[in-house]
Amino acid sequence: MPLLVMKFGGTSVADLARIENAATKVQAEVERGYDVIVIVSAMSGKTNELVGWVEGTSKLYDAREYDAVVASGENITAGLMALRLQEMGVPARSWQGWQVPINTTSAHGSARFVSIPRENIDAKFAEGFKVAVVAGFQGVSSEGRITTLGRGGSDTTAVAFAAAFGAERCDIYTDVDGVYTTDPRIVRKARKMDKIAFEEMLELASLGAKVLQTRSVELAMRYKVRLRVLSSFEETDENSGTLVCDEEEIMESKVVSGVAFSRDEAKITLFTIEDRPGVAQAIFGPLADAGVNVDMIVQNISEKNYGGHPGAVTDMTFSVPVNQVPRAQKAMEDAKAAGLIAYDDLVVDTEVAKVSVVGIGMRSQVGVAARMFKALAAENVNIKVIATSEIKISVLIDRKYMELAVQALHDAFDLDKA
Repeated sequence: MPLLVMKFGGTSVADLARIENAATKVQAEVERGYDVIVIVSAMSGKTNELVGWVEGTSKLYDAREYDAVVASGENITAGLMALRLQEMGVPARSWQGWQVPINTTSAHGSARFVSIPRENIDAKFAEGFKVAVVAGFQGVSSEGRITTLGRGGSDTTAVAFAAAFGAERCDIYTDVDGVYTTDPRIVRKARKMDKIAFEEMLELASLGAKVLQTRSVELAMRYKVRLRVLSSFEETDENSGTLVCDEEEIMESKVVSGVAFSRDEAKITLFTIEDRPGVAQAIFGPLADAGVNVDMIVQNISEKNYGGHPGAVTDMTFSVPVNQVPRAQKAMEDAKAAGLIAYDDLVVDTEVAKVSVVGIGMRSQVGVAARMFKALAAENVNIKVIATSEIKISVLIDRKYMELAVQALHDAFDLDKA
């Protein structure tokens, strides 16, 4: 039988009524002739509650026991979904990660997939079961311990199953009806896209769009898993939602497909550092060791630069998530105290935001950057840092202008028009 993977997020299974609604969508696909693997998240808010219980019990908790506790939320949802399907006359069985088994690394809290053997679930389908309901977000290590994949891990679980079982498609049901050109709460004219390329979705997800988890898109792109994002709360058909697919499936792409933003950014500048080989490693090595996620990096000519002569100096600017600023500052101070780097001053700006335009059409079009900068200049928005890739241009600006910048760029690239 053709196989479909359907994933339901926390809001889609938040209570018994919503589980029944999701089960109705699964039943409809079974009636269309599919065998279905359903991946479920914990009920909305349950994972946060479980994490709170762990932290309330032990501040320096054992990561193995953390995983054992927080994985239980998905187990409950999987059992309830299987029961509801059985009540509806659909032959279904629930599976926890260790029962499949979903084999992962032993990195508790951030495990990665090793393998997903098909034999056990295929055997159940052969017995006449039509639906396998699998607890997302979890797996089992080679030591036989429960592991979890990190936040958003159920999306990644769904894509991994679609790849392992050769599914026709992987449907991600959530509380939005697709992928939009930008956040509709900021730009009312934001338009739902019918299709978007893997690369574009990956950039949008990594730049702040919350629709899909970044790892899930990476996995889908690697294994060419066609993803469809659609709403749990609306009637759907084969044309509903947004299809995330290979670039070849999209006949003609707009130059820019979407505008993404990240509100909680910070800019750090080290002034007057030595301009010599190895200085970048001396800065970003300690930051990496401290677990700081560095994004945009710009090396500037310092006001005190002496034209490449002995003693020449430069400035280094980079962005980090605002909640990682204390960790970054300490890493730089410790590196300076250890004699790894020398700088005159470290200045932090925590009132910045990142705004990006993304589109595979940029590869074949000129003038995209000029058009973007013209739109921002017309709104008197000053750019602090610029970073580019083949299909993306990102700028760091004052946070108070973020929404204005998003609206201006959405208009400048006519993203409200199909």
